[in-house]
Amino acid sequence: MAESTNKNKITRQQLKALAWMGTLLMGAMIVLSAVNHRKSAAVKGVEVDIKPLPNGDLLMQPVDVTELIHKAFGYEFQSRSVRTVEIERLEQVLEKDPLVQDAEVYLDARDYVRVTVTQREPVIRIIDKDGWNYYLDKNGTRMPLSKHFTARVVVATGSIPVYVPDFLEREKHLLRQLFLLSSDLRKDAFLNAMIGQIFVSSNGDFILAPLIGDQKIVFGKYEDAQEKIQNLKIFYREAMPYEGWRKYRSIDVRYRGQVICK
Repeated sequence: MAESTNKNKITRQQLKALAWMGTLLMGAMIVLSAVNHRKSAAVKGVEVDIKPLPNGDLLMQPVDVTELIHKAFGYEFQSRSVRTVEIERLEQVLEKDPLVQDAEVYLDARDYVRVTVTQREPVIRIIDKDGWNYYLDKNGTRMPLSKHFTARVVVATGSIPVYVPDFLEREKHLLRQLFLLSSDLRKDAFLNAMIGQIFVSSNGDFILAPLIGDQKIVFGKYEDAQEKIQNLKIFYREAMPYEGWRKYRSIDVRYRGQVICK
């Protein structure tokens, strides 16, 4: 009797094991079938999402991204097999564009190629002495102008030397000093809203043009920059409210501890 009971237990254990094996085999077949179906599926389209700049600007549009892809690959992805989509190469192609800081690409569950683009953020517009017209981003990387939108940033003109990729590593390079000055102004909320243009004279002096008033601000060389900025702020805070924005033609902060007005 005990032997019969043991045989029944063994049989039940075997049945459970077979049931589990069957379940696992069925699951594996379903997964394999889904994978094979996915590989043979066709791309239904490309969807592009471009993250706006902090102020909401879009320097590029989704059509620019799809044109970049088509130019690089020479064909449309729609209706092609999902197996032919080279995700890594797609990201590399997009990140070579000077307006693109980062690109993320993946295939979603609906068989669409999803592209998310993070734009470079321009912080200053340069029109140099040879007429080259471009932006610099916060890392000093050169960017072309957008065909869709003009970024609201400080414009620098005058005797600005031609861009070189390593200008930030050259301590005496005038473009480096201009970039650092624009960064200093941008970090100050008041002056960032106040200054609209920087002119570089032939002797390397910087002259600032405010958005309010007709005066020019003679900043001079990029020396003692923080002291000059502080003196300028004090002048605007303490003198301008009493004298008015249109009284002075020029404000000179080149000399230590002084603001000379005409």
